[in-house]
Amino acid sequence: MLAFSLAACASVPQIVAAPHPEARVYAAEADASAEVEAALARAAVSGKRVLLVMGANWCHDSRALAGWLETPRFAALVAERYELVFVDVGMPQTGEGRNLEIAARFGLKEFKNTPALIVLTPDGRAVNLDTARDWRNAASRSEDAIHAELAALAGTP
Repeated sequence: MLAFSLAACASVPQIVAAPHPEARVYAAEADASAEVEAALARAAVSGKRVLLVMGANWCHDSRALAGWLETPRFAALVAERYELVFVDVGMPQTGEGRNLEIAARFGLKEFKNTPALIVLTPDGRAVNLDTARDWRNAASRSEDAIHAELAALAGTP
């Protein structure tokens, strides 16, 4: 009987943790335009760039990117070099997007995948429109690759 019980335990699938942290920080009820304006105002004073993360809590890749940004390693980079804003964009893939005018304001005209990441200079100029849409695979990227790209996008302090 004991052997049977142990065999049954061995057949239970093990839950494996995701290879990345996850966070749910995209607030549909937030005044995203006001938060972006506040970040730009802070950046104008601090000289930092604005890290505009446009995603949604339903999106695995959005949660992964937000999760990395909450870890100590990324939090230190963000605190030193960026003013961070998370913007909930709903489901632009299905025509149920929101806050898409913010992306358009900074030059990201088409928004079909989440997340997108726009880095802005303190005066509001986007510096990475060529790669802003490429974050839709954030959950598949390595910690080091994400960190290196964000460090490069931060520019010279």
